[in-house]
Amino acid sequence: MSKKIALITGATGGIGFAVAKRLGQDGYTVVLNGIEDEVGAERVKELAAEGIEAEYYGFDVTKDEEVTSNVTAIGEKYGQIDVVINNAGGLGGRSPVETMTTEFYRFVMALNLDSAFFVSRAAIPFMKKTEGGSIINYTSNAAWNAGGPGAGIYGTSKAAVHTFTRALAKELAPAGIRVNAVSPGTIDTPFHQQIKDTKPEVFASWKDSIMLGRLGQPEDVSGVISFLVSKDASFITAETVQIGGGQALGI
Repeated sequence: MSKKIALITGATGGIGFAVAKRLGQDGYTVVLNGIEDEVGAERVKELAAEGIEAEYYGFDVTKDEEVTSNVTAIGEKYGQIDVVINNAGGLGGRSPVETMTTEFYRFVMALNLDSAFFVSRAAIPFMKKTEGGSIINYTSNAAWNAGGPGAGIYGTSKAAVHTFTRALAKELAPAGIRVNAVSPGTIDTPFHQQIKDTKPEVFASWKDSIMLGRLGQPEDVSGVISFLVSKDASFITAETVQIGGGQALGI
């Protein structure tokens, strides 16, 4: 029996790399995606040093043709894709709607929604060749609370990912493919590096709004994803799991 194949987008650092490492430890051959080719090559070496079979494909998840050609190449090389982790995404910046450029609006929507759509669409034919595949998308508390100042479009894009997850779960259930989402809270990754550097006291205060009294670590997310793609979660689909230490409830 061939090893299962897991594709993780945006996997050269932060949560994405933690997920790649965890799934590699779980026995998957992991295919990392990113846009920094030198970093991607280093990450593959790091995983190989731990005995994990890994490969890197550099492509921009917001570009339709790049996604389709690369995901198709991955599927054809391995003959199947078992797991897709649509980890790539981000805030993209902040802007009030009144002064927001159309270019910025489209960029944020592309980064978070288009990416999950393009990758999933390209992978589905290869996932149907497996015995029950799994897709994991990423949403955010911003999908429910509409985000902080200037992050309204980010929240809107993540709300769309939430609905897309449920719609895709409905569509793919007959094929035995499960689709779920995770909603990470404040995870200590380079995503927050700018505020850590410029306003460390603000960053440190964030844990005060978290019921469990600490910031999340990438491994807190990768462990949940490891479960969601496993047989132990074979009866779970169309769900969103909050991974925020109770932050969503506020204290």
